[in-house]
Amino acid sequence: MTYKEMLAIPGMTDKLRFPPKTDRNLGPSKDTWCKFHKAFGHDVENCIALGYQLVGMVRDGFLKEYLEGGREGLKDETPAKDQGHEVPVHCEVNTISGGFSGGGCIASQRKKYAREVRAVEAREPDLYFTNADLRDVVPHDNDSVVISVVTLGRRVHRVLIDQGSSVDVMFWSTINKLQLSPDQLRPYNGYLFGFAGDQVEVRGHVELRTTFSYGTSSCTINSRYLVVNAFSAYNILLGRPALNRLGAVASTRHMKMKLPSFRGGIIVIKSNQKATKKCYENILKTKRGVCVVIAQS
Repeated sequence: MTYKEMLAIPGMTDKLRFPPKTDRNLGPSKDTWCKFHKAFGHDVENCIALGYQLVGMVRDGFLKEYLEGGREGLKDETPAKDQGHEVPVHCEVNTISGGFSGGGCIASQRKKYAREVRAVEAREPDLYFTNADLRDVVPHDNDSVVISVVTLGRRVHRVLIDQGSSVDVMFWSTINKLQLSPDQLRPYNGYLFGFAGDQVEVRGHVELRTTFSYGTSSCTINSRYLVVNAFSAYNILLGRPALNRLGAVASTRHMKMKLPSFRGGIIVIKSNQKATKKCYENILKTKRGVCVVIAQS
């Protein structure tokens, strides 16, 4: 099935999320034209963005009849593993999957991660929220949990707790604020793709000691951040890797995150609701869309 024949499928053009027009080269080949992106860099048969959208349509059952009929035209639209786009996405990054989930791609890293998880589970106290946790919460309309952390001797504000992300993300602007040398970044061989199919530029990854504290109680872990060159109202996105390593539980209703301390107690970190609203206002001012990001190793 050609790209033109695919577009002729009833309802296909309504389902596809066509990427914005760009003059940049979207891949290694300067002479190859992608009909989907309407740009040079790769051909439509190896278009990763289009391939992800088609996979989603198959999962939703939209293309079910074409697959059951034995037609293999859609196989040509599957993205090639070694192809990539080189377009940074300047937008808010809210949800990420992939990355270093499970400890990493090396067996020894995964085994070490599993041992740490079992050790954490053995010492964890029960974490739960009660009505008493609501007493200092300002009534809100689905605010996010936004906290502060300490790393490299600096307190970093506007840290979003994103339980839907399997990657901890630090933005390039935050790297500059922390005065961290780019030479300290390690290479990352995966990709991050936006909901509209555009690629988010990943500069590498870095492991930093990160401290979570409230009052006199604190907990410090080694956090591995993917460094992303993209617009964000936040400085850091903390996903499931950090939350699982901390043994933490966050509640958007109670505007708090609770985690066990190494002394056996419970650390309660309150969300900064003023910072949350400020970040939301900044997102609206930029007039840029929110994108969901998928990582591919």
